[in-house]
Amino acid sequence: MYLIVGLGNPEKDYAKTRHNMGFNVINRLSDKYEIDVNNKKFKALFGKGIIEGEKVILVKPQTYMNLSGESVLEFKNFFKIEENKLLVIYDDFDTEPGKIRIRKFGSAGTHNGMKSIVNILKTEKFPRIRIGIGRPKDEKLDIITYVIGYVSEEDMKILDEGVIKGAEAISDIIKNGIDSAMNKYN
Repeated sequence: MYLIVGLGNPEKDYAKTRHNMGFNVINRLSDKYEIDVNNKKFKALFGKGIIEGEKVILVKPQTYMNLSGESVLEFKNFFKIEENKLLVIYDDFDTEPGKIRIRKFGSAGTHNGMKSIVNILKTEKFPRIRIGIGRPKDEKLDIITYVIGYVSEEDMKILDEGVIKGAEAISDIIKNGIDSAMNKYN
């Protein structure tokens, strides 16, 4: 069984922001594989289903980004998920918009949601998919404003390319393994 966690912020104000790329990937998987992500447990919305013949749990923590680890730990422990079956998807401003990066493990970097997960799980040894959002073109623009601020329709189309690739990569990881997905998408 895979635990697939998309990071984002729960309020509608954040729905179309760069910071919700993880939620967007979960939404895409939910639609494609007809998995309702409407159940509530462990401070999250979740749904159970099948992707590529494997049981999965899709999770969108509702704790806000900085506390995402609380929800992830509870799901991981309750369902007895091994680290290599935990996939976390999140936005990354060091990756170009529309691109993704898959890693088997690694540090949390500057992402507060990942910092929360790494700190609470006490490990960096779980796969993750970073959805590129790029850096602001205006160097004076505050990173927080850029990440949770308004996104034009034109920019959202480019970001959606990364969301599509992220969802495809998850299917590939489940079907063919992480090395296959890394070779294909990195």
